[in-house]
Amino acid sequence: MPRKMDIEELLRQKRPIILDGALATELEARGANLNDPLWSARMLLEQPAMIRQVHLDYFLAGADVATTASYQASFEGFQRRGLALQDARALMQLSVELAMEAREQFWATPGNQAGRIFPLIAASIGPYGAFLADGSEYKGRYGLTIPELLGWHRPRMEALLKTGPDILACETIPCPEEAEALLRLLEEFPEARAWISFSCRDGRHISQGELFRDVVEIVDGAAQVLAVGVNCTAPRYISSLLEEARAVTEKPLVAYPNSGERWDAARHCWVEGEREDGFGTLPLAWHAHGACLLGGCCRTGPEDVRALRALFELN
Repeated sequence: MPRKMDIEELLRQKRPIILDGALATELEARGANLNDPLWSARMLLEQPAMIRQVHLDYFLAGADVATTASYQASFEGFQRRGLALQDARALMQLSVELAMEAREQFWATPGNQAGRIFPLIAASIGPYGAFLADGSEYKGRYGLTIPELLGWHRPRMEALLKTGPDILACETIPCPEEAEALLRLLEEFPEARAWISFSCRDGRHISQGELFRDVVEIVDGAAQVLAVGVNCTAPRYISSLLEEARAVTEKPLVAYPNSGERWDAARHCWVEGEREDGFGTLPLAWHAHGACLLGGCCRTGPEDVRALRALFELN
């Protein structure tokens, strides 16, 4: 087993760390039926091997980080399927184990280690809005207090941390209340490290409407948060958002936009947008603005990751 480079050490180097792309939409592209409140978490129940294969394919494409299939996994969601608490916990932990198995398979194959860091595992902590399965991660306004959000997130964060991921990906956060809850919760697990990324409606505002720089400033003082930024947001807004973030924090930034399309929660489909063949050279500007963790979100895939790695000439 190689020496696993500490993620804080990697971030200090300010070199690009390549994240993976979408999990759920990539599973759909391979024939999975995710028309379900559990979304990608459904595959933990039905086809875990497909999840493992997607992780492996992202590593092969050049990803340095695998993000687990726990984004929409929750105790409440699994309980609605009739699963007992221990079974729900086991499925959440399976999401991390599948990513670790894919990593081991990738690293054990001759030739894959050349020019690569030992891949990292990011356990996805999706927002409360993902559990609602109504597009609320792009709207916010849950009607819950910070203590209520803290209590909702606590059991799955605890379950995921027990599997030993390298970092938590607290992602697609639409509102400052949820960010505050996650920051307080991290303090209960002092060994945990995380990044926090927000969903944004334009180049200055998060999905609920607050200024992006204001929520970044909230996160800035949290020592356990190693990076802060934006995900599942149209690529055209990323440079502006990173500029806003850099004005109030020196933390490394994270950016993994979607394809530019918009999720229609009522019709359960992606519409409109600026779908193009990849991000072009935009990631070079994102890195110049301070983004060290770079990848893709919904409707991106292994080819986008391959292009991203080639853009930075990391192979």
